[in-house]
Amino acid sequence: MLYVREVLPVKFAKPALPVQQQRVRLESRGLLIEDAAETEHYLRFIGYYRLSAYALPLQQCALPDKPFKPGSTFRNILNLYRFDRELRLLVMDAVERIEVAARSVIVNEMSIRHGPHWYMDAAHFNPASHRFKHHELLNRIDREFTILAGGRTPGKPHHEVFINHYFNKYTSPYLPPSWMVAETLTLGTWSQIFENLKVTAERKAVAAPFGVDEQLLRNWLHVLTYIRNLCAHHARLWNRRLVIKITVARKHQSFLKVNDRFYAVAVVLHELMQKIAPTTGWHERLAALLQAHPFADPAALGFPPNWASEPFWNPPSHEFSI
Repeated sequence: MLYVREVLPVKFAKPALPVQQQRVRLESRGLLIEDAAETEHYLRFIGYYRLSAYALPLQQCALPDKPFKPGSTFRNILNLYRFDRELRLLVMDAVERIEVAARSVIVNEMSIRHGPHWYMDAAHFNPASHRFKHHELLNRIDREFTILAGGRTPGKPHHEVFINHYFNKYTSPYLPPSWMVAETLTLGTWSQIFENLKVTAERKAVAAPFGVDEQLLRNWLHVLTYIRNLCAHHARLWNRRLVIKITVARKHQSFLKVNDRFYAVAVVLHELMQKIAPTTGWHERLAALLQAHPFADPAALGFPPNWASEPFWNPPSHEFSI
């Protein structure tokens, strides 16, 4: 027999506190404040609630009021926050390169096979998909270019000069070629486009330059879209369990045992970066960031002990990059 506990409605009644009182509350819980003015400055411009996520490892969460462990300081919290911010910037650098590479390979492969406007033909996409509808893709592009299917409508010029050039010079097809459209669509849209290409051989041809099978690339682009959105909205990467999990490649299974932490994302970023921008040293910058912030425990990100000594993280040198 299934028992359902009745949850009584509770009204939220916590008051907003001035930053000075926020600082006093932290002190009352045992947090050492090295500089009151500095602490209030960061509470004002970062926020008590945002910083509280980085305070949890320093607190005795099993006790009432979650007092801080002896010796915990506000700067400990601030250092974790700064590390996470730098980590997001490093991740965005890799994701930007992977996004450009993915859409370029998709556009090149499909344009050669089916012409520059291949994306306008619903025959190239899986009609049974519940997440992707071809007409919604075209409507999205229509809205981006302030036109309607079948012809242009008066409106403001597009902010991209190359888009205005197309519409000023050509009347058909009513949308630009895919390599122009590529510059305006998000990684999430390109992830869905790739996932829903109907012909398996075409998905395999897109995945081949990245050195992975098409099923892996489908998952990885989906996860990287999720990670990119977290970073773009300044969400925490440190100590986060991923809602959308990485599919672990067979060649990574010997050293990648947990697929719902940032370490799994780092493995995917490094794998793809080695194909598209091998001399950028992204993995070296990742290691340097972790070394520069010893207070940020790599285990909270899913990194195993001695991870940097794994041969995967020590690739051979290459002659070119992007």
